Amino acid sequence: MRVILAQPRGFCAGVVRAIEIVERSLEKFGAPVYVRHEIVHNRHVVERLERMGAVFVEELDEIPDGAVTIFSAHGVAQSIIDEAKTRGLPVLDATCPLVSKVHLQGKRYVSRGRELILIGHAGHPEVEGTKGQVGAPVHLVSTIEDVARLELPDDAPVAYVTQTTLSVDDTRGVIAALQARFSDLEGPNITDICYATQHRQSAVRDLCAVADLLLVVGSRNSSNSNRLCEIGVEQGLPSYLISDGRELDPAWLKGVKTVGLTAGASAPEELVLDVIEALRRHGGVEVETMDGVRENIEFRLPVELRADETPRKTTATTVR
Repeated sequence: MRVILAQPRGFCAGVVRAIEIVERSLEKFGAPVYVRHEIVHNRHVVERLERMGAVFVEELDEIPDGAVTIFSAHGVAQSIIDEAKTRGLPVLDATCPLVSKVHLQGKRYVSRGRELILIGHAGHPEVEGTKGQVGAPVHLVSTIEDVARLELPDDAPVAYVTQTTLSVDDTRGVIAALQARFSDLEGPNITDICYATQHRQSAVRDLCAVADLLLVVGSRNSSNSNRLCEIGVEQGLPSYLISDGRELDPAWLKGVKTVGLTAGASAPEELVLDVIEALRRHGGVEVETMDGVRENIEFRLPVELRADETPRKTTATTVR
């Protein structure tokens, strides 16, 4: 069996940075440190950090006074930041810089007197954080149909921002619907959607052209991992989202000569290797990596974790 690995796949720079913030906090301050929400949407990552001494909570009132507190990569509402300040909690912010960029864009549009439209999925932590950062009402849309239902005049001054992990194609369609409806519309270029999201989706489309089966390594609650799997389905390929090699169903492999294998932005490379080992248990496997984008994006750690030491690099993708 031929196994072709997508390039790029797995960890992005924002995820690497967020995980390293937790690891370095444990090294510097000792256990426990408290993390509001899963640092990234991958249970394997969360469980490993729990074993190291991280405690994951959903609300700040679960955190003891004075305990080191970390905000997840998805970002938080301003009210959460204010609450942490009121309590005097020492906070390290692991919000992805690209999510922070969306927050700043939204605030800028609102300061210019525009109604803000957020393209995203209701209930996702990133969406909730962005809505809570803007300081004004936010109109959430997910589909072209949602655009038609917006209770805004067609000539209202409006602007849009996007959830970073959305499909580029789906976002393009919603943006086109906004442009068709509103005569006074501003928004970022579609290329401002997270680079890692775009790269991984493009790689999966290329992978689908040469594979008989698509396997996506990632967690069920990972938006970008789910979307990678959906792209495979849209390309007419049997496609499955699995968290590790244990979830591989041998029935999927019947008649399959070439398996396309990728991983969401919050899935570590070790889980990709675990899936390869699971495939090997069902016959001979030849592994190769597609040509693709070689990411070298790096995001700096918070200054509290950089003082008096040389920062380790937070590089995006492991290339094998």
